[in-house]
Amino acid sequence: MDRCTRWWHSHPWVSDVLLATAVAVPPRVGAHPEWRPVPVQIVVMAFLVLPLLARRRHPRLVAVVVAAAGLVQFAGQVWGDEIQRGNVALAAVLYTLVVRGLVRDAARLAAFAAGLTLVWAVSTYPQVDADVRVMTPGATALLFASAALLGAFNRSRREYLAEVERRARLAESEREALARAAVAEERARVAREIHDVLAHSVSVMVLNAEGAKLVRHADPAAVDRTLDIVSETGRAALHDLRVLLEVLRAPEAALGPQPGSRDIGELVARCSLGRAPIDYTTTGESDGLPASFTLQVYRVVQEGLTNLVKHAAPDAAGTVHVDFGAAHTAGRRVRIEVRNAAGTAAPAGLPSAGQGLRGLEERVAMFGGRVHAGATSDGGFALRADLPVDRAGAGNRPVAA
Repeated sequence: MDRCTRWWHSHPWVSDVLLATAVAVPPRVGAHPEWRPVPVQIVVMAFLVLPLLARRRHPRLVAVVVAAAGLVQFAGQVWGDEIQRGNVALAAVLYTLVVRGLVRDAARLAAFAAGLTLVWAVSTYPQVDADVRVMTPGATALLFASAALLGAFNRSRREYLAEVERRARLAESEREALARAAVAEERARVAREIHDVLAHSVSVMVLNAEGAKLVRHADPAAVDRTLDIVSETGRAALHDLRVLLEVLRAPEAALGPQPGSRDIGELVARCSLGRAPIDYTTTGESDGLPASFTLQVYRVVQEGLTNLVKHAAPDAAGTVHVDFGAAHTAGRRVRIEVRNAAGTAAPAGLPSAGQGLRGLEERVAMFGGRVHAGATSDGGFALRADLPVDRAGAGNRPVAA
């Protein structure tokens, strides 16, 4: 059935030919004492029928030609007092005008047909029976009303189907736009993760390597410990990058355990080697936090430590404090502070593009939090972040690193 429907809609000329044939077949052409000669009948019939084949492309012109042929038929009495032959063709044209939405032209054609029928009824009043005078106008009105209603129905149906198709295309374009936005968001997230992994790990490795070079004569054992830290940091970075690349290749791949609040102590310990110690303290309870939220807490601390290692003096004391808040309480917030004192030695001065803090602001904003970074009154530097736990669900998406 669907194949037949598609074929029918793809070959509109078939319905035009069938319509022209249906209009031409009922009125017979032939010799009759009260009719005009056969050639005249053929010419008038041709002007009533053949224009219907072009009704789709030129509906107004076809309406004028068919109306003129109907008027000639009536005025010239081509088929005597009969009027229904031309009315059938006029009804077909009326249907076309209504389907095309040409309401005014359809109304003019209907008024023309009604006037023609009325004149016919008055002019033939003495010659026809009373029942014929009543039935012929009634049949004509029914014919034109049926044509107009059928045209209005088909037009409404076509508009409905067109609207359904338009909405389907709009929905498809919206799905594509959402998919593109999701891809862009995922790329930005992965870029932030890669930045955090590389910026922190490479900074720690470089500073520890330089520190090992400085103490290699005074304390050879410290060199081995420092190189172990460099090796562990490099291996951890390689693992994180391998996970990220695996996610890029196969986003549906299962992910291993991600770093979280439980790993912050080890992170601080690695950054403390080769420089002044960094104290790590916590308050509150870390229970009841989503895994993706604790990952963000870890990344915030990691970014703060990266800035501390890159820009603070090696003898500048540092502190990391995380307040997890009370578990299972409304309005719970996690507050993070990474601070370093001024120090007296020259800072490491590693190059920075300034993307870390910008990416951190985007990361924290995803969870509805805020970030503040700036100099302290004692000449040091502090990074503070405030993350609401009740917004964690908004950003609780699978995280790759």
